Amino acid sequence: MSGLATGHGPTGDVEIVTGWGRNPSSAAHVVRPTDADELAVATKAAGPRGAIARGLGRAYGDSAMNAGGLVVSSTGVSGLLELDHTRGTARVLAGTSLDSLLRVIVPQGWFVPVTPGTRHITVGGAIAADVHGKDHHATGSFGAHVQSLVLGLPDGTRRTLTPGPKHTARSHGRSDRGSGEPVQDADEFWATCGGMGLTGTVVEATIRLHAIETSLLRVDTDRVPDLDTLLRLLSEGGRRHRYSVAWVDFLARGQSLGRSVLIQGDFARRDELPGAGRRGSRHRERDPLAYSPMRPVPAPRIVPTGVLNKGSILAFNELWYRLHPRRRRDELQSISRFFYPLDLVDGWNRMYGPRGFLQWQCLLPFGAEEVLRHIVEALADHRAPSFLAVLKYFGAADPAPLSFAGPGWTLALDVPTTDTTLAPLLDRLDERVAEAGGRLYLAKDSRLRPELLPVMYPRLDEWRALRDRLDPDRRLNSDLARRLDLLG
Repeated sequence: MSGLATGHGPTGDVEIVTGWGRNPSSAAHVVRPTDADELAVATKAAGPRGAIARGLGRAYGDSAMNAGGLVVSSTGVSGLLELDHTRGTARVLAGTSLDSLLRVIVPQGWFVPVTPGTRHITVGGAIAADVHGKDHHATGSFGAHVQSLVLGLPDGTRRTLTPGPKHTARSHGRSDRGSGEPVQDADEFWATCGGMGLTGTVVEATIRLHAIETSLLRVDTDRVPDLDTLLRLLSEGGRRHRYSVAWVDFLARGQSLGRSVLIQGDFARRDELPGAGRRGSRHRERDPLAYSPMRPVPAPRIVPTGVLNKGSILAFNELWYRLHPRRRRDELQSISRFFYPLDLVDGWNRMYGPRGFLQWQCLLPFGAEEVLRHIVEALADHRAPSFLAVLKYFGAADPAPLSFAGPGWTLALDVPTTDTTLAPLLDRLDERVAEAGGRLYLAKDSRLRPELLPVMYPRLDEWRALRDRLDPDRRLNSDLARRLDLLG
């Protein structure tokens, strides 16, 4: 591992690190452990600026960045350690990407319990951000499916955490690996889920999987004329479908405000494939669990500034809306097409130009639909240049103090940073979200004002106390933590 501890801070190579939005950026010492033992102790080399773990860099903002400090890349510590078909679980190293995991488990009849809109994230990152997906209303966030995790603490020790009942044992400065019964502390487990890597470094985890009969999904598509209709169809469809998401045209106004394309689906059963049960059917000959992710096409290496403007996105949104059918039922789609359409364009974040973009994602509780309408109207009136805007709805929250998802609606949009006039509007929308009892997603944020953080996350002090229990010397830190005064 490059960058061993010297007693005087990190010695890893200095690199420029950014989030997926490519803005902001900062320079940090980067080390790349190659096995679980190195990963578990890597943050012990932290200097005055602290250390933070990093996966595949798909957090949009600055949560996995640490200017002047240590960044520990987990991607060299990857692999499936155990697949238990009886229990329906997988034990994986933290640097394992969902992509590499799916290539192994899908042909064996399993799918990850929760996935965001990209398969290029690590299991450790999914836990740190407590990621959600199109199925939150049915299954919750990623942390709800983690049976146990091994956490590397900044003092070089390890702790095994579970979401089960509290246990009075402690590791007392030693690794619990191979030392008998695991240490259990539900509070520390849930502080780690959604804790943005600031409680320790996830080394490995055991997660529950979702059993599937085929690698295809039955998908219903509706072209929705307005926001009210969309909210109704989302609520109704969620009772029948495990997965649902809506693309929203943020440039539509008037009676078309909130017009959308609603996509809902479920994994198909074997007997639902065309020709199932008929002798000689080619679908009986094809492996129903075949999984071959589509090869992505490369995004343009250079995108001139200004190509993604209000005019071009207006034309794109109109075309995208019209390309979808008014109503289509039971279309069979692949995992790649349904879950990961953006992954089909390699490096699509470069399309926003050299100055990058930001993503703004909020949660509004049920009952705050008028605030949601106000936000959509404000963005439409501003003519926010966003071609990637989605609306989903969430179910019950898990016990994590900093977890983003909870009962309500979530709205997300990407906007280029070149639109400087959008910043004051987003500041005002942040305040409306906070007043309504909502919050912004820390894994996407790069601009929230710190005074709003405790309003949006009322259990922040509880999380801080748990974090300090795991890292009393405050060796863990990040650009996000400093910007928001997250550690207090």
